[in-house]
Amino acid sequence: MSADRPDTPDLTHAPDEGVGFGFDLGHAPAPTSGAAAAPYRVLARKYRPQTFADLIGQEAMVRTLSNAFTSGRIAQAYILTGVRGVGKTTTARILARALNYEPADGPAGGGAPTLDMPTLGRHCRDIIESRHVDVQEMDAASNTGIGDIREIIEAARYKPVLARYKVFIIDEVHMLSTAAFNGLLKTLEEPPEHVKFIFATTEIRKVPVTVLSRTQRFDLRRVEAGALARHLRAICDAEGVGIDTEALSLVARAAEGSVRDALSLLDQAIAHAGGMVHGEQVRALLGLADRGRVIDLFEALMKGDVAQALTELREQYDSGADPAVVIADLAEFTHLVTKLKIIPETADDPALVEAERVRGRDFAKALSMRVLARAWQMLTKGLSEVQQAAKPMQAAEMVLVRLAYAADLPTPDEALRRLREGSSEPAGRPAGNGGGSGSGGGGAAPSGGGSAMLATAPRAFSPAPAPAAAPSAASHLSVAARGTPSPAPSPAVAPQPAPGMAIATFEELVALASQKRDLRMKFALENNVRLVAFEDGKLEVALVAGGSPNLIQELQGKLGEWTGRRWLVALSREEGEPTLAEQAKSARDAMMTGVRADPLVAAALARFPGASIVDVRTQIPDDVPPAASPDDYEAMAARDEPGPDDEIEF
Repeated sequence: MSADRPDTPDLTHAPDEGVGFGFDLGHAPAPTSGAAAAPYRVLARKYRPQTFADLIGQEAMVRTLSNAFTSGRIAQAYILTGVRGVGKTTTARILARALNYEPADGPAGGGAPTLDMPTLGRHCRDIIESRHVDVQEMDAASNTGIGDIREIIEAARYKPVLARYKVFIIDEVHMLSTAAFNGLLKTLEEPPEHVKFIFATTEIRKVPVTVLSRTQRFDLRRVEAGALARHLRAICDAEGVGIDTEALSLVARAAEGSVRDALSLLDQAIAHAGGMVHGEQVRALLGLADRGRVIDLFEALMKGDVAQALTELREQYDSGADPAVVIADLAEFTHLVTKLKIIPETADDPALVEAERVRGRDFAKALSMRVLARAWQMLTKGLSEVQQAAKPMQAAEMVLVRLAYAADLPTPDEALRRLREGSSEPAGRPAGNGGGSGSGGGGAAPSGGGSAMLATAPRAFSPAPAPAAAPSAASHLSVAARGTPSPAPSPAVAPQPAPGMAIATFEELVALASQKRDLRMKFALENNVRLVAFEDGKLEVALVAGGSPNLIQELQGKLGEWTGRRWLVALSREEGEPTLAEQAKSARDAMMTGVRADPLVAAALARFPGASIVDVRTQIPDDVPPAASPDDYEAMAARDEPGPDDEIEF
């Protein structure tokens, strides 16, 4: 709507105009004593906007059209695009009214095109009801051929009968055939002065560029949830329906920016409640989870309490919530917390319920951006898994298990710091948190355990932010229950180091990487490292061009982990030996050269034109006996037995 008009509809129409609330209410039935009650009109039709002032959420389009009409820069064709229910067809009819507006109390043909239509004009009622002779609407979904376009082209030759312009409104224009589009191009580019075209479509990409270049395009935006909630509140007040704020918020968000969807859901919610509409009734109607319970589930996941999270999910499922909707709500709340962390003013959105506003702020202060980003990625990936799973509830439970166990995992910077320091716990992680890894929490717990499985009591959420000196995924949520003093930590027993492993050659180091199944490190050692000097405990290497300098530090940490003792890995300025991959390639090339020189191979290649040597392998037959040693010869001679080289006569 225009910038100088409020978001709520205009309620100032005079009663004698046959219109109330500023919307299309249709003809008022003549009051008769024995007449039956007028048929019910759904809210989406009853409260359809009649003027641009009644539109909500389309301020940019209204301002552009208002300036164009004021300056007389009226285009010959417009195309309106947007998702379903944002007002494309309604805007087309209002635009047709504005083009042909004539005051009802003025002379015929008086006035000029204007967006300011305070009262119904001479042609307004007929245009609103789609029965004006000079405003023709066509559904391109059922009239797709060139023959339908020929009728429009033929009708465009004649001047309007009553109105100022002959307006052609084509809905779902993207459904026209290629021939129909081509037949329309000439008339669309140079129409008669009395003809205007208005197109509407939800699939703007399917409209040919040749058509788009001949029209003025307006993208109708999704209506923001707060403005949509205020619009629904005004309609409920006009209908005399009681509805609480939470129910309005649920309907507005479920509509996803579509006014028609919101009015249809509101109509259904009013019928479902049969009186005052409450949030619980709307949640039951839409199969949604309680927003407060979704936040409770989010808190349990961020604490790593997987048992509580699974119990909460089961209770919501038993109450009628769809598992995919629960995961989507968790992702939505994660997005909200992230926005609150970046833009605190987001909490002023009227579409938010009080629990989201208050608890969302607390989470935004306590959780780091890395933790929120990781939770978002896991939830969005898990949502597709739940939607495609044969058993969505089981898939949703596994998503929550992954997310709860990841709550205590260190962030990449913490993991790097832990690797550099050689410590078993990331810096800043509070003791006794249950640990996302086996090293946290109980000392006797097996490695790799989750926080909820190791913790003796669930950790309570603390709204106070974590210390800035040591941010970590687990330090964002306090580990002690509110009001319960933490027990004194028991003295830790230093782990006994494993016996050191000796490595004699660089090749043995590469074999050790393969044994540890660290294929990435094995590949780097073979392809990116040139050996300069090697001895047990000390390694000096050079890197090939483009090699990562982080490889040196990573290799040093890996060697310390694998061998149980400290290694010194230095980066040399010398060129060093060729890499193992280069050495293997040189040996293979030399072997290939030797094989090509063999007369038998050369004859085979000549015998089969186009043949080539792909690979050369050395193989020792299994039936070849091992070579005999001098001692074997002496033993055979003492026993008077023939040796392997002696000739035997039969």
